[in-house]
Amino acid sequence: MTPTSRMTIVPALILGTLIGGAATPAHAENLFKMLFGGGIQQRERERRADEVLRPQAAPAPVVKISAPSYRAYKADPLVSVSFRTLLEAPRSISFEPSLDGGSFVEALQGLDGFELAAEKPVAKAIEAYYAAHEDFIWVSGTSVNTRAVEVLRVLGEAASYGLDPADYAVRPPSPGFDMTDMPARHRDLIRFEMALSARVLRYVRDAFGGRIDPNRISGYYDFPEKPLDLEAVLGTLARTQDVRPYLESRHPQNERYQALRAELEVLRAGRENDIVVDAKLFLKPGGTSPELPKLLQLFSRETDDAFRAEHAAVLSANAATEAYGPELVAVVKAAQAFKGLSADGIIGPRTVSAFAGVSKADRIAKVEVALEQLRWHPSDLGSPRVFINQPAYTATYNEGGEDRLSMRVVVGKVSNQTSFFFDEIEQIDYNPYWGVPQSILVNEMLPRLRQDPGYLDRSGYEITDAKGRRISSSSINWYQYGGKVPYNVRQTPSEANALGELKILFPNKHAIYMHDTPSKSLFQRDARAFSHGCVRLSDPRAMAAAVLGKPVEHVADKIRQGHSTEKVTRKIPVYVAYFTAWPDQSGTVEYFDDVYDRDSRLLKALEATAEVRAPTS
Repeated sequence: MTPTSRMTIVPALILGTLIGGAATPAHAENLFKMLFGGGIQQRERERRADEVLRPQAAPAPVVKISAPSYRAYKADPLVSVSFRTLLEAPRSISFEPSLDGGSFVEALQGLDGFELAAEKPVAKAIEAYYAAHEDFIWVSGTSVNTRAVEVLRVLGEAASYGLDPADYAVRPPSPGFDMTDMPARHRDLIRFEMALSARVLRYVRDAFGGRIDPNRISGYYDFPEKPLDLEAVLGTLARTQDVRPYLESRHPQNERYQALRAELEVLRAGRENDIVVDAKLFLKPGGTSPELPKLLQLFSRETDDAFRAEHAAVLSANAATEAYGPELVAVVKAAQAFKGLSADGIIGPRTVSAFAGVSKADRIAKVEVALEQLRWHPSDLGSPRVFINQPAYTATYNEGGEDRLSMRVVVGKVSNQTSFFFDEIEQIDYNPYWGVPQSILVNEMLPRLRQDPGYLDRSGYEITDAKGRRISSSSINWYQYGGKVPYNVRQTPSEANALGELKILFPNKHAIYMHDTPSKSLFQRDARAFSHGCVRLSDPRAMAAAVLGKPVEHVADKIRQGHSTEKVTRKIPVYVAYFTAWPDQSGTVEYFDDVYDRDSRLLKALEATAEVRAPTS
């Protein structure tokens, strides 16, 4: 008997039994369950489950969670300084000329009708200070004093800090005046007094905290306000004759700021680049370009003796060629390696930038932007510290004023930019879990989960509800959620975990941290903006050991032991920074591409501030 005939006979026997009445209904049901029920019931359960998960009505539309946007910068309008309290204060005064030619109180009438515009905090400070101190700071007798002369010099030198001297310009009264018209002289002196105080306070604010509020540019910026008692500043200036050191001390007091100032001075005194190469040059072996001879000339000039000795013959033989032949590939690769670039032999914008640099005007703009951005930071950057410079794609550990460790990093792609802020490192997580952010869950995972509900179960993720209860991914009707998913999703520790072996946490509202990654190949690229915003480290064990102040073997041992957490017991600030001009440890300023186009937005914010400050007449 063949298997096919047996399959035919068995149902027939059962059917005959049922028809013949030999089996009870219950017995017949049991027979059907025994032979067919498993498959039928399984298909029935799948059918019912599918009905549960399939949307009974229209599925909730997926509302993607958007990244922070950039906004047109709005500078605060200036306000009028009110002299009403001073003018209306009750006082007993003789208006007979005093021995020194005049006094503050005698000169007060000169403020009647005087319009002085200033930033709101500056106006409040002036009103409060002079209400409590009815005396000149910048005037002695009938003349501008030496303190004022020195302050005017400092304000006139504002450009050396990347500031605009026009923002602080005050015209002093003429040294000569008509002795018979003392009321006019008093008027000129009191108005000069108030105007200089307003511009000095503006200068101090700008030097101490910057000209703009970076948080208004975008949610990608996150800087705390730097408190400054402007009324106390006037009090200090009134008590000291050493006004220059005091005003200069309001600027950041760190070596990188000073290096940027020195670079700005050199740039302004220097000439434009004598060899200019097309910044958008893209040339592969076998191609041709009239820009190639210029770049080869720079290879000879911008390297060292060892490089020139090794490649002199090839460079000389091809000095005028526009054809990128095979004999030049090794030279290009060696030149790229000399500048720390990926030695792929393809000449692109980063190779051009490394050798030809950018124009003088562009470099000046980058340095001025960098000076402004440093003013948002603490004056003392701290030691030890970790400094991540996104445009350079590097993370550096500095201790005792020395860069002890530097490595390549991957930062956020343009659609998921890494934010610009600073914080403090708190702990290391070994073999970490990865808590999936809502933005990734909604924007990237939800569409797939609607088609494949069990995807997370199979991929090593855990799902919990608001009460912490574990839930199977396949049991959730993902169609009912659109803009927010009410579950916590995390990837368990494994070789495939997105965070790799460890993560270094400095808790912040942007959910950004440093971490390992299984995607090691990306570190070989020159441009490394590929992440969802976090900072991937090329050597995470070395960075973890550095911030812990322990050997790398300690970190390796922790990783071998499985999932755990270790607190960082030292105070270590971390700067998640964005500088397209930044000095290295020796003070040499390096320039980088503006990967997120943030410099141009900052320059527009500075322009908006300058427009508000511009005199109306």
